[in-house]
Amino acid sequence: MSKPLACPLCHSKTFDRFAHDKRRDYMRCPECLLVFVPESMHLTAEQEKAEYDKHQNALDDKGYLNFLSRTYQPLLQRLPANSSGLDFGCGPAPALAEQLKQHGHSMALYDHYYFPDDDVLSQKYDFITCTEVIEHLGKPDLVLSQLKQLLKPEGLIAIMTKRVIDQARFQNWHYKNDPTHICFYSEQTFNWIARHWQMSLEIIDEDVVFLHNGTNTLNKA
Repeated sequence: MSKPLACPLCHSKTFDRFAHDKRRDYMRCPECLLVFVPESMHLTAEQEKAEYDKHQNALDDKGYLNFLSRTYQPLLQRLPANSSGLDFGCGPAPALAEQLKQHGHSMALYDHYYFPDDDVLSQKYDFITCTEVIEHLGKPDLVLSQLKQLLKPEGLIAIMTKRVIDQARFQNWHYKNDPTHICFYSEQTFNWIARHWQMSLEIIDEDVVFLHNGTNTLNKA
C-alpha cells in the first residue's frame, strides 16, 4: 500500500498539481508553496549517486568559482574573523569551503555520498553553507531542523538554489529537468521557512538567501 502523499516541508496533505512533463509530476503545497516531485518518482540512491558522479567541478575551476562567488562574497562581508563553518552537501570537490578557508575561516565538510563524517554533525557552527543542495532533499524538513540545531545563537545558513517564479515559467524551466532536483522553493517558501524555524530571511540575489538565527525579519513577502 502506497504512503499518502504529503508536502515534504510542512506535511500538508492538501496540494495541487503545478506542472508535469514526460517523466514526472510537480505538486505545489498551498501552505508553504513548496513545489515537489512525489516520492514515487524519485531516483534510487544508486541512480542519484551516478548522476552526481557525472559532475566535473574542480577546486580551481574558474567558472565554478565565479558561480559560487554569489554565495561566498556576500557571506564574507557578514562573517566575523576566524568564524567556524560547515559546508553541508559539499560534493566531491569542496571549492566553496576552500575559498572560505583562504579567508581565515575554519571549515568542516559533510556530504552524504562523498564526506559522510557524522562527527561534524555533532558540533556547533557560526555559519553553514548549503549550495545547490536543498533542491535534492527528499526530507527538507528534517535537514533544516538539523541545520538549525547546529548553529550558534548568532549563526546563519547560506542557501543557494534557483527559485520558482511562476507556473508559466516553471513548465519550461531547465532547472526542473535535472532528475536529482525534487524540491523547488520560491521566495514565499523561504519566508515560510524563516517563520517556522524562527529565523530571519535575507534575500541576497536571485538564487541566494541567508537564514539568520533570530526573528528580526530582514525580508518580508
